Amino acid sequence: MSISTTAGPGLLDAVRAGTRVIELGHPLYTGMAGSPNHPGFRMTLERRHGDVVRPDGGSASNEVIVTGGHTGTHIDALAHVSHDGLLHGGVDAAEAQRGGKHTAHGAETIPPMVTRGVFLDVAAVHGVDVLDGGYGVTVEDLQRAAERAGAEPGPGDVAVVRTGWGRLFADAPAYVGKETGVPGMTVEGAHWLAERGIVATGSDTTAYEQIPAGVGHRVLPVHRVLLVEQGIHIVEHLALEDAAAAGLGEFLAVFAPLRIVGGTGAPVRPLAVVPA
Repeated sequence: MSISTTAGPGLLDAVRAGTRVIELGHPLYTGMAGSPNHPGFRMTLERRHGDVVRPDGGSASNEVIVTGGHTGTHIDALAHVSHDGLLHGGVDAAEAQRGGKHTAHGAETIPPMVTRGVFLDVAAVHGVDVLDGGYGVTVEDLQRAAERAGAEPGPGDVAVVRTGWGRLFADAPAYVGKETGVPGMTVEGAHWLAERGIVATGSDTTAYEQIPAGVGHRVLPVHRVLLVEQGIHIVEHLALEDAAAAGLGEFLAVFAPLRIVGGTGAPVRPLAVVPA
């Protein structure tokens, strides 16, 4: 399965006319902020220039990368969350994970997405740079943000929700928000998005959904609604400040997750493509 746009004359003409690409993800680096539920990102050079020198003077360097599938900007596979022992579509989670990888709903099944994106800037709707820690994004917030964007999410779309919390990404303790809570989607907001037939939704926080102060990630009901009940992928740790500064509304969303067989999530480099 793939969500794609045929490269017909109209699309190619638009590309030839000039496009601007806005990065919606963070670079990966050792020590970056991440969820306390997942392993962090580590990279080190395994070979350095000069360790081996070829007869013609050439040399090469390479690295070792160790990371969790839910570290940095990433997308959740439907294998990521179960409820009462079942994955999306009633798949038995215990059976699906035998053998050390998921045989159903793994990260390799996440479709590449080349589709319409809608930028829902909830922080801007409230007239603030950053929503308060623990704030819950409501249906009214989403409706007002859609009106501001000039577009409402629809079938096959990616809905990108800005809280402004990504401004704190360089300060890991503040970004994780253990003491303050983290703003994010409410269950009601998730249902509103699902009713519009979107294929994925993401935000600029560690868990996408509302995290009240002091609660942490013990209960994540929005993950249940989207991943288990609706089969909608969640993208976390988005970087949305450049998009906000550009006044993004509707855009061409290009999300290509790594095809990690049996994985529960995958790194992704999400792009917003707009006319130059």
